[in-house]
Amino acid sequence: MPFLTNKANNQNVDIFYEDYGKGQPVILIHGWPLSHRAWEQQTWAIVEAGYRCIAYDRRGFGNSSCPWESYDYSSLASDLNEIITQLELKDAILVGFSMGGGEVVRYCTDYGTKALDKVALVSSIIPLVAKKDDNLDGVPQEDLNGIMDALETDRVGFLKEFHKNFYNYEDNKDTISEAHLHYDWSIAAYASPNATIKAAKAWAETDFRNELKNVDIETLIVHGDADNIVPKATSGDQAAAGIKNSKYKIIKNGPHGLNITHKHELNKTLLDFFK
Repeated sequence: MPFLTNKANNQNVDIFYEDYGKGQPVILIHGWPLSHRAWEQQTWAIVEAGYRCIAYDRRGFGNSSCPWESYDYSSLASDLNEIITQLELKDAILVGFSMGGGEVVRYCTDYGTKALDKVALVSSIIPLVAKKDDNLDGVPQEDLNGIMDALETDRVGFLKEFHKNFYNYEDNKDTISEAHLHYDWSIAAYASPNATIKAAKAWAETDFRNELKNVDIETLIVHGDADNIVPKATSGDQAAAGIKNSKYKIIKNGPHGLNITHKHELNKTLLDFFK
């Protein structure tokens, strides 16, 4: 299995990745609390379309190392930078799902866009999840506190119910199976408990609004209008308004996990954008 090591901050963090195909590189950055396996329905489509597809596990998740500290977005973006640097990638396309949108924006802030061609934000948390006086459409703090409490007291029990809401399961039983819910649960349950909590704090507390200007290349924003995890009004709508060179695709009846429930529509949207 391929790994590369990020030695920043006096840590040796081993990042697991899969690398398939040839052509322009596309890097897939998964959401919380899953792993690179969440991209199953996109990887094959990207490779078959003639691209080099690289998907990796965020630190603390999947097969990557689980350090105790350093789950802030600059640390996470440094792992992405090591992928790009050590694999000597040029004109890369970044695709960040949910929490992964944060790595995309923070990478642009910390490292610039010289090594990139385009970026895509899918069901992304960008720019701000939490409700504030100047972000009234965000998730109320008591709801975010409830998530943290549940992760600390019964993480695996919380995750079982979380994925039903992730896919709006009752409304999408024709496009996602109960077995897939269990599959996701097994991936999420396997992740480091410590990383699961600290990564959740990162996506819940980080405000990217002042960083949107750093995304200065062509950008695709995809969000479902039925997303119950990250409301469209506080994420996709604001990202589209704040990133100048952006295209905004709203998927009708799309839940948060539209990469599964609406995989064909998403794949076509991504591939059209890549071209």
